[in-house]
Amino acid sequence: MADKKVEAITSMEEDFAQWYTDVVVKADLTGYTSVKGFMVLKPAGYAIWELIQKQLDARFKETGVENVYLPMLIPEGLLQKEKDHVEGFAPEVAWVTHGGLNELQEKLCVRPTSETLFCDFYQKDITSYRDLPKVYNQWCSVVRWEKETRPFLRSREFLWQEGHTAHATAEEAEERTIQMLNVYADFCEQILAIPVVKGQKTEKEKFAGAVATYTIEALMHDGKALQSGTSHNFGDGFAQAFGVQYADKDNQLKYVHQTSWGVTTRLIGAIIMVHGDDNGLKLPPMVAPTQVMIVPIQQKKEGVLDKAEELRERLAKVARVKVDATDKSPGFKFAECEMRGVPLRVEIGPRDIENNQCVLVRRDNGEKITVSLDELETKVEELLKTIQKDMLETARAHRDSHTYEARNWEEFVDTINNRPGFIKAMWCGETECEENIKAETGASTRCMPFEQEKLSDVCVCCGKPAKKMVYFGRAY
Repeated sequence: MADKKVEAITSMEEDFAQWYTDVVVKADLTGYTSVKGFMVLKPAGYAIWELIQKQLDARFKETGVENVYLPMLIPEGLLQKEKDHVEGFAPEVAWVTHGGLNELQEKLCVRPTSETLFCDFYQKDITSYRDLPKVYNQWCSVVRWEKETRPFLRSREFLWQEGHTAHATAEEAEERTIQMLNVYADFCEQILAIPVVKGQKTEKEKFAGAVATYTIEALMHDGKALQSGTSHNFGDGFAQAFGVQYADKDNQLKYVHQTSWGVTTRLIGAIIMVHGDDNGLKLPPMVAPTQVMIVPIQQKKEGVLDKAEELRERLAKVARVKVDATDKSPGFKFAECEMRGVPLRVEIGPRDIENNQCVLVRRDNGEKITVSLDELETKVEELLKTIQKDMLETARAHRDSHTYEARNWEEFVDTINNRPGFIKAMWCGETECEENIKAETGASTRCMPFEQEKLSDVCVCCGKPAKKMVYFGRAY
């Protein structure tokens, strides 16, 4: 019985996609619904999102962000105002055509993103330089009618936050765009224990309607890249399309400069694919809904459950802790604990009580430590910090050992086909080369990293003079 839950997981090496689905289902993170591509976020999955939301929101507010909420429906005419933007989203838009039994005079789109709504709002709300900057964010869901869906990574409705800011100058807008990208990068590393590469998207890959898109890219266990957060500088393009102007100190009418930035529940998919193993989830302590699970051994014996409860009350001061007092066998409870990614397990039985000790088991590396009950709180607090740090270091080591360099086309093709991961290579800056690389190998430009290196003088694809070093990879 002990390994029953684990046996139901396909091995990562055998079939990574199936392993991912198995973990999501067995760890009880999501459920399927009657509408294809829409998922239920179950308590175990939603609790992770709540911790992400709470900690990210606090970081936003430290930078002066205020939360707002805008409607979920956008009139067709409003969406059409920014041509590039609407073209970028047209294939994925869901439309509302009826209100009750009556056909609407104008179709309404269910928001795939809210740039147009914010522009409409700002156009009414901003009149003078004194109204700037506006640094707003909303936590909401959006709908994009994706063809292929996968829990967390790509669903037709997903939860996210979208920041939308308006500034007096181009410099302020650029500064905010980079500031928010750095907030995301620090959050991924410090809270999710996921190392990222920061950089700019190419012209081909940038957000529809943006002047520049910046991204954080993470590497999953299978060597595929995952775009984990984006920050866009819109310049004054949207402002011109929507007439968002302000009277400056010299009483001249000027257009505002805008930014937009967001992360989604896709981050939960990243946590699964960066840290998980064949026994299930591994949650970094900072986003683990239950950081410590106390498993009583021989719990029917007198005093065992009472002791477990006493330890829970003590540990509640330093961690999110639960007791598994169900009537399942200890072996099953251990497997379930591992499957759900609980960072630390406390085992306590009659003999432990007699010896004034318990056994702590780390989820990240399986290490068992016998600890005196007198120093339990101190040791648990220390271990949770150590696990968080070690998980980041393990993920960074994996990323670095799966980041390769290619100086010519043969090296590039050989690497992408035989050694999954990031490939650093020089690029001429032409979209045609980017498209050829994608068509030939399935690898896309992930970003032009802020930290540039000169690997050679020529483009890896066409041999013309190189302009940028780029991270390439196959991606989710």
